[in-house]
Amino acid sequence: MASIEAEGPDVSGEVPQVPINFVPATEGETFALGQLSIRIMEDGSRTDNRIGTVELTVPANTSGPPPHWHEMHDETFLVTEGTIRFTWYTARASEPTKTVDAHAGDYVVVPVRAPHTFSNPTDKQAKFVNTFTPAFYVNYFKLLAKYIGDGKVMTPEANKKAMASYATIPLPK
Repeated sequence: MASIEAEGPDVSGEVPQVPINFVPATEGETFALGQLSIRIMEDGSRTDNRIGTVELTVPANTSGPPPHWHEMHDETFLVTEGTIRFTWYTARASEPTKTVDAHAGDYVVVPVRAPHTFSNPTDKQAKFVNTFTPAFYVNYFKLLAKYIGDGKVMTPEANKKAMASYATIPLPK
């Protein structure tokens, strides 16, 4: 029987020494964003902005951002606690085409140019891990926090102003 050798990259050289980032559950940059709590787990600084990750805590009965789409990044949502309602659109914010209640363990992928929003319509807190590729969108949360200030309510106007800085387009009504 003939021997089969797998061909692969030449690994006879030096092994790369790239640091791995570990973020314990109690660490990461945290701040309030209106009613939401944000924890930045990866801001893109360790991945050449290839991926960014935040954890959002959404209080009970809290609406999310205005319906919108992103021109420059894909995003994912992994629900880790409670229920997050995702709504998709094809034309106008007044005409949702699909609504899904995602529970702990459910995963949603939102490609570039896919109109959507989310909310927590339940009487219990919810959490999700949100990734962005590229990572630049992590800075949207920091900018929005700056616009609304400490302890203030997030307004659609402040949200839209921050969205405009990160190639995020609100749906027409």
